[in-house]
Amino acid sequence: MSYFEGKTVLVTGAATGVGEGVAQRLYQAGATVFISGRQLEQVKKTAYTIDPTGEKVIALQADMTSPEQVKSMFEAILAQTGALHGLVNNAGITGPHNTSIVDYNIDDWKAVMDTDINGVFYGLKYGIPALLRSGGGSIVNLSSTNGIVGIAGISAYTAAKHAVLGITRSAALEFAQQGIRVNAIGPGYVDTPRMQQLPNEVRQWMASTHPMKRMATRKEVANMVAFLLSDESSFSTGAFYAVDGGYTAQ
Repeated sequence: MSYFEGKTVLVTGAATGVGEGVAQRLYQAGATVFISGRQLEQVKKTAYTIDPTGEKVIALQADMTSPEQVKSMFEAILAQTGALHGLVNNAGITGPHNTSIVDYNIDDWKAVMDTDINGVFYGLKYGIPALLRSGGGSIVNLSSTNGIVGIAGISAYTAAKHAVLGITRSAALEFAQQGIRVNAIGPGYVDTPRMQQLPNEVRQWMASTHPMKRMATRKEVANMVAFLLSDESSFSTGAFYAVDGGYTAQ
C-alpha cells in the first residue's frame, strides 16, 4: 500500500503549473488532495481533469494573501475530512522581470511579498495546528533557485524566495519534536504549460542556464515533493532541496 493511501494533503496555487503537477502525483499515489487557488472555476476544472469522480481531488477557493481566507480553507478541510497530513505551500507570483530595484513599482513589490512570503506564513500559521491535530505531518514550501542565489531584475521574487527558506528553517526548529517536518525545495526553470507558450529562443535560453541544458519537468519537481511528504524522508527537516539541474552548483 502506498504511504499516501488514507492521507490528506493540501496543495496551494494548484490550478495550473507546478502545483497541478504535484496534485496529480499525490493523487496517483493514493492521497486525497485538496487544491486551492484564487479562481474557483479554474481550480474546479483542474480538479476534474485530475480526478473526474471528484472524490479524491477537491477544489477550494482561497487567496493566500488573505489570512481570513487561508484560515477558513483549513477549517473547511478539517470539517470535510477530519485530518490533514501534508501541506504544500506552492502559491506564488514572479512579479516584473528585468526591472532595477530603483525602478521597481512599490505596489508590485508588495504584491509579490504578500503572495510569496506572507502567503507561506499564513499557510504555516493555520496549517500547522491542523497537522498537529492530525498527529503530525510534513510541509513542503516552494522556494526557488532564487532562494539561495541572486538574479538581477527580479529583486522582489528573489527576496521573497530567500525569506521562504528562512521561515522554513524556523518552523522546522519550532516543531521538530512535535511530529512535524518542514522542508523547502528550489526548482530551476520548469517546463510548465505557461513556459511552453514562450518564444522558442527564450525557452532555449532558460534551458541553457542549467548545466543539464534542459528545464525540469513538472513530474521531476512533484517527485521531490512527494518524497519530502512521505516517510522516506523521515529524518529530513529544515533543509533546502534543489531541483535545478545543477543551476545552483555553478
